[in-house]
Amino acid sequence: MSDYPWFASYPEGIPHNINPDRFPSLPGMLDETAQRFPNHVGYSNMGVGLSYSKTVELSKSLAAYLQNLEGMKPGDRVALMMPNLLQYIVAVFACLRAGFVVVNINPLYTSREVHETLQDSGAKAIIIIENFAKTLQSALRDTQCQHIVLTGVGDLFPFFKRTLVNFAIRYVKKMVPPYNLPQAVRFNDAIKEGRQLGFRPHTIQSTDTAFLQYTGGTTGVSKGAILTHRNILANMEQVGTWLSSTFKEGEETALIALPLYHIFSLTATLCFSAWGATMVLITNPRDINGLAKECIKWNFSIMIGVNTLFSAMLNNELFCSHKFTRLKMTAGGGTQVQRVIAERWVKQTGCNILEAYGLTECSPGVCGNIPNMPWDGSVGVPLPSTVVSIRGDNFADLGCCPEGGNPSDYTGEICVQGPQVMQGYWNKPEETASVLRDGWLRTGDVGYMNHKGEVTITDRKKDMILVSGFNVYPNEVENVIASMPGVLEVGVVGMPSEKSGELVRAVIVRKDPSLTVDQVKAYCRTQLTAYKMPKEIIFVDELPKTNVGKILRRELKNL
Repeated sequence: MSDYPWFASYPEGIPHNINPDRFPSLPGMLDETAQRFPNHVGYSNMGVGLSYSKTVELSKSLAAYLQNLEGMKPGDRVALMMPNLLQYIVAVFACLRAGFVVVNINPLYTSREVHETLQDSGAKAIIIIENFAKTLQSALRDTQCQHIVLTGVGDLFPFFKRTLVNFAIRYVKKMVPPYNLPQAVRFNDAIKEGRQLGFRPHTIQSTDTAFLQYTGGTTGVSKGAILTHRNILANMEQVGTWLSSTFKEGEETALIALPLYHIFSLTATLCFSAWGATMVLITNPRDINGLAKECIKWNFSIMIGVNTLFSAMLNNELFCSHKFTRLKMTAGGGTQVQRVIAERWVKQTGCNILEAYGLTECSPGVCGNIPNMPWDGSVGVPLPSTVVSIRGDNFADLGCCPEGGNPSDYTGEICVQGPQVMQGYWNKPEETASVLRDGWLRTGDVGYMNHKGEVTITDRKKDMILVSGFNVYPNEVENVIASMPGVLEVGVVGMPSEKSGELVRAVIVRKDPSLTVDQVKAYCRTQLTAYKMPKEIIFVDELPKTNVGKILRRELKNL
């Protein structure tokens, strides 16, 4: 790699390039960690720990079960639909170990959203927490999903705690709606059967697909980014190299409050696993008091989060009463951390929030600020083995804005090259061709690079709404609302929100004059997961449009 301007900004000891082939595969990484730290607790959930060696053992047993399912062969897709649980870790390594492709599904998705993901991915099996089995039941039609493994929250806990937790969730809190999935097999039964069958080792190539990670599209069509073992391993090395100058293998504790089905949390957790860290998995991050208690108990050294999570923690008395003695790194992603939150965080914890930039198509890391430095408004410099180019008209390289120059003259589309860049979109050659050009990934994000190689984002993908770090594409929400009989037309935009960064606003022209805000919200609730829900609903006589009838989204913001 040539000498790029950002190399001068690299801290001492950070290499310009990484080795994306340090591990042969993701399960190979886990196996190596287990050899170095066999009895070390790798993952903890609700006070129950799972050692690295036990994680390997359980993942082999579950992999053996999956291998022996009728019609399953390497390369087939297996969906995972659960919050942060020990079972997720076991399941993801089991699927990859057997040569299957993991399809992460947000457990809060509606039946429509689950159905679309299963149908598009062609998943033949799913491992799902029983709390959402009813959602799955009505999503299976016209899909290839024949095999279902159901798990309860406490399934990998010791017998007494497992019985108590699962009983409380099912019958006391009544958090498991009735369902009818007679073909489903229990998670622990699958483990037991797999242990008896025995795992047949499968040779994994680093170029094999590991994940179909679904992301929205500007057309409103959900797309599966094809991420190989090498893509994820490369980003693990890039992120790990960038963050780990003060970390000690086998001694760090990471708080994982962001859901593992989100690529930011997933890659970070895998990265920390390679260090032999202990990952504390938070199943319900909305319980801020419970989260604060975990913070005090573990006195963690690493945390990843988004602006809304940091804000909620800073407004919790229990969390603020804790004196941080081990915290070395806090990384913010998903959406930009607000300056006031970043300043409060460092005052409270003594640790700066490291801002980063990434996207699903890059596994996800692209740029990062210098560790332990105050945020300067940029998203930092490209990570090792990553090249960023700002492209203008005719895909021309605009170069860097010189010191004292006018940034607007150097502002264009942010394009990326690197071993972490996806292979393309699953079964969508036209969409793939539109974003992969001449070896570059066109991010659709707009910004500029200064003379130091620091990237500043000035605009995001056209029309996309970023709610607490999750992408919401207006067309999907519009399609749902437009399907209501009482709606004539609808336009959707994002509006600023102190709580979530942005919120969804829906502007509606009624066909039925009696249509109410509550009716629209009730309908959306059956079709959209919570973060996609319109928080503002405005009724108008007509929508602002161009001469050719295209809705002027920017004008919807001014209503």
